Amino acid sequence: MMPLLSALLQVHPAQKVAVGTALLKRAVVSDTAIFIASGRVALGIASAVPSVPGTPLICTLEHQLGVVEGPAWLEANAAVLNLPSAMDAVAETEVTLRRVPLVEFNRSLVESPGAMRIVLSDIARAHRQQTELALSRLVKDAEARCAEWLLRNAQSSESGGCSVQLQQRKRLIAAQLGIAPETLSRVLRHLRERSLISGTGRILNLLDPTGLRSLAGV
Repeated sequence: MMPLLSALLQVHPAQKVAVGTALLKRAVVSDTAIFIASGRVALGIASAVPSVPGTPLICTLEHQLGVVEGPAWLEANAAVLNLPSAMDAVAETEVTLRRVPLVEFNRSLVESPGAMRIVLSDIARAHRQQTELALSRLVKDAEARCAEWLLRNAQSSESGGCSVQLQQRKRLIAAQLGIAPETLSRVLRHLRERSLISGTGRILNLLDPTGLRSLAGV
């Protein structure tokens, strides 16, 4: 851990939370960075079910994608990149944690050596992309994944349109999306039939980016 962050932790008191406590909510920006001092936190997509009447909701995960066990930062990529949490985080055991206001967390990063800050940002960005891909495979069907991939890789042309140049074989693109090559070909054919895209070679034109965004859920 970087010395500045380590020193920052000592300023903020430790807190204990019970099993089932929701620590992060997917797609919501947290105003604190959370350090797990001890205990285990599950990451994934959560549902909330009522416990005994009059008590807080107990959160459970419908789909679990990972675990963080202290001592460790909880989904630090969101804090580093100033993004919403990519996943829900639920205490799997009793957890001892420290909450650091995001403003102080980011200030400590700014005051860190430049090279270290760049490396940390690159690692956070790569981890975020892997997490988003895993979530996409879990909660989106093949058409939604393909539409999201097209939008993410689109480039604007001089005429004001958008297109995607297929620089990899379809087999490799399908592997990235977690689908079979035959499924990718079928999905692209359906998107053409719906006038969302055009082109059959190495370049696909995005005729209706708004429709693709609606299909992708973004």
